[in-house]
Amino acid sequence: MSDEKFDDEEFNEEEGSFAELFEASLAEVGQPLERGKKIEATILQIGAEWSFLDVGQKGEGVLSSAELLDADGEPQYKVGDKIGAYFLSRDGGELRFTTKIGGSGSGTEQLEEAYQARIPVEGRIEKEIKGGFEVKLSGNVRAFCPFSQTGLRQVEPAELIGQSLSFRITQFSERGRNIVVSHRAILDEEREQQRASLRETLKEGMVVKGTVTNIRDFGAFVDIGGIEGLLPISEISYGRVEDVNEILSTGQELEVAIKKIDWENNKFSFSLRDTLADPWSKVGTIYQAGGKYPGKVSRLAQFGAFVTLEDGVDGLLHISKLGQGQRIRHPQDVVKVGQSLEVMIEKVEPEARRISLALVGAEAEEAGESSYSEAPTQSGSGFGSLGDLLKASQEKRQRKGKKRN
Repeated sequence: MSDEKFDDEEFNEEEGSFAELFEASLAEVGQPLERGKKIEATILQIGAEWSFLDVGQKGEGVLSSAELLDADGEPQYKVGDKIGAYFLSRDGGELRFTTKIGGSGSGTEQLEEAYQARIPVEGRIEKEIKGGFEVKLSGNVRAFCPFSQTGLRQVEPAELIGQSLSFRITQFSERGRNIVVSHRAILDEEREQQRASLRETLKEGMVVKGTVTNIRDFGAFVDIGGIEGLLPISEISYGRVEDVNEILSTGQELEVAIKKIDWENNKFSFSLRDTLADPWSKVGTIYQAGGKYPGKVSRLAQFGAFVTLEDGVDGLLHISKLGQGQRIRHPQDVVKVGQSLEVMIEKVEPEARRISLALVGAEAEEAGESSYSEAPTQSGSGFGSLGDLLKASQEKRQRKGKKRN
């Protein structure tokens, strides 16, 4: 064997050993990297063609800069931002990543790689077909997405046609002639990540942002990103809510307080009322005994009518305060729900959240009746004083006694 040949073999052995050692050193640092695994990376540098990422390894991650642009080709990230990226390969010490497979590519070969590595692909919903949609993937490859896999909730097909979305390839066969994709799988994965994060940070009493997803007679369902919970009708407002649709609408964004968390049974409840100022804080300052205020009858009960002074502040107009001195069987004989009234506050009990009301004008009539009954008896009146009544009673007994004799 010549010295030259020996030197070449020795160099190749050293080069191989160095590559193996380098690969081993990378594997010992940070989180283990497996093909298709998604990690959180920090952008270190953005170049014209390639960008570099801090991926928690000795070596930096490499990502195509085109993946950091939005649909209009404008930058949507900057140095220091964190992104989710999928590991593609480790080639010669270079760590290749992608956020999704899309754009121009090598057609079915690239898509098969995405299928095996569970890496999202970019696709455009072209048209509605039987049972779902036709989706155009990279390399002009056609795929099928069932209706049930387009999102977390069903929407009108016309709203989706023309949209570009991320998809997971769930079936790849016949060398790419039969491809089935799912956008919902991507959303489910994102929600699981959000849910895991919320489980660590979410506490009862916290105020969070959410979106109304569904409205029912008993309340509304609100999605806070990762979990969906119920906003009961009783927690929407301090005032009485008859129809949820009059206050909330699907898609509406709002802030809610976490009322109850039950991870075991996957049940969560929210309160919109707890994020609002308590109207009873005004009672005792704005609303005082002796004051006269406009109100509206909100509901009727056998014992009286509840009158709303403002949302969340109701007072009771007792049945004895209705009828203008005449006895009535039910408040509905005098007032009706929705009727506007002018009332006077007779008594305020802030701690018990009770207000006693009287009709304006009725209190003067009651005062007149009271003074009338207490006034001395006039000649010819059908009503006498207590002395007159006792005298009349005594005379009546005397007459009965004479008749028996």
